Amino acid sequence: MREYLKFYIGGRWIDPAQSQTFDVVNPATEEVCGKVAAGSAADVDKAVAAARGAFAGWSTTSAEERAEVLQNVLDVYQKRAGDLAAALTEEMGAPAALANGFQVGLGAGHLTTAIAVLKDFSFEEQRGATLVVKEPIGVCGLITPWNWPMNQIAVKVFPALATGCTMVLKPSERSPFTGQVFAEILDAAGVPAGVFNLVQGDGPGVGVPLSVHPDVDMISFTGSTRAGIDIARNAAPSVKRVTQELGGKSPNIVLDDEDFAENVGKGVATMMGNSGQTCSAPSRMLVPSARMEEAIAVARDTAAGVTVGDPHGDFALGPVVSLSQFDKIQALIRQGIDEGATLVAGGTGRPDGLEKGYYVKPTVFAEVTNDMTIAREEIFGPVLTILGYDSVDHAVEIANDTEYGLSGYVAGADLDKARVVARRIRAGYVAINDGFDFNCPFGGYKKSGNGREWGEFGFHDYLEIKGILGYAPDEAS
Repeated sequence: MREYLKFYIGGRWIDPAQSQTFDVVNPATEEVCGKVAAGSAADVDKAVAAARGAFAGWSTTSAEERAEVLQNVLDVYQKRAGDLAAALTEEMGAPAALANGFQVGLGAGHLTTAIAVLKDFSFEEQRGATLVVKEPIGVCGLITPWNWPMNQIAVKVFPALATGCTMVLKPSERSPFTGQVFAEILDAAGVPAGVFNLVQGDGPGVGVPLSVHPDVDMISFTGSTRAGIDIARNAAPSVKRVTQELGGKSPNIVLDDEDFAENVGKGVATMMGNSGQTCSAPSRMLVPSARMEEAIAVARDTAAGVTVGDPHGDFALGPVVSLSQFDKIQALIRQGIDEGATLVAGGTGRPDGLEKGYYVKPTVFAEVTNDMTIAREEIFGPVLTILGYDSVDHAVEIANDTEYGLSGYVAGADLDKARVVARRIRAGYVAINDGFDFNCPFGGYKKSGNGREWGEFGFHDYLEIKGILGYAPDEAS
């Protein structure tokens, strides 16, 4: 069993201010697999003070110096990739192939992207006699979720480091192991003392003190919309910057063409990935009403082929992260049945042969209407809803009829037609035919948040813009 009983503050592993711990439960076994120190406001004070003390030095380093540090981090990250993957599988049930592949690979991808962006990023620009300077915002509080731990740590920590900020990271208490290994990586890579700090704990114990702290200049949060609203309220009195990547209920418009059946199958498979625990998952599939029966047949067959089981085995899906998550998903599946949606695959209860672990059946509902609970609430499990549309205009109307706006998807053989539809979806990013790009801005409209992460766009939230008038000689103006 893992024991992580110290925090990384000021370049050292130190004891917490109070002797408090929390247990981490392996979702595949329902057994305690670790004990982690639980932080408090006193620990946050120490970490913020360390970050504040390190800011004067780190913020004045050159881009070349910071790029060298990031390259050192990449070298150690690659050596510790297996340790990160093992931690992911144990703490949140990611199948080994997913953990060793996309889960850990996303972190490395964002790091190499940050290094590349930093080499060409312009931190100042002369405009006549005025110099426009982009300066690091200061001390950043970074609060990350449990579902894609390395991705979410990476898209916050690496841009903050690259732009010259210092930081305090609070990983989710449901997936703290990866955060601990990550801190070990940064320590081994020689990140200067106080630039990066780690305090483990829950929202009330660590998240709130970090959000309200007067010496924290920015909070970057990824998680639920409910928690994001609370964080914004807590941060308001100190007028700190708050960026958030929150919930989603993303539409996937499958166009009526010769690739229809293939695209329905791809949409089902994409939805089920990571056990449906993805904020940008294409959870609302929109298909032509006239082809609903065809979509049902393809979706049923595809869902039947999605294997569920021990994350150390050769299965596509592992468990969901916790008992509370399992119970929430079960309740929403039951509500979908009660509200009259057609259950195409899956349903309540564990898959056959799995008596222990928080495993959920890959579930598909069809003939769903957009007023049903399962079409409006973020389920965060392997549950897909299929809705019918009468025309492309009708599809776009349904797609945008949501309080969320994180992502959207369009699938179709006619690229020109798909482009037109993609432009009409009100979301922070829209993928045409499964497009992927580390340099694409990622973030949401409406209740899906504000700010953008990934690539160059991820740098901007960590920078203040200063104008220096009269910087150039008078004749330059």
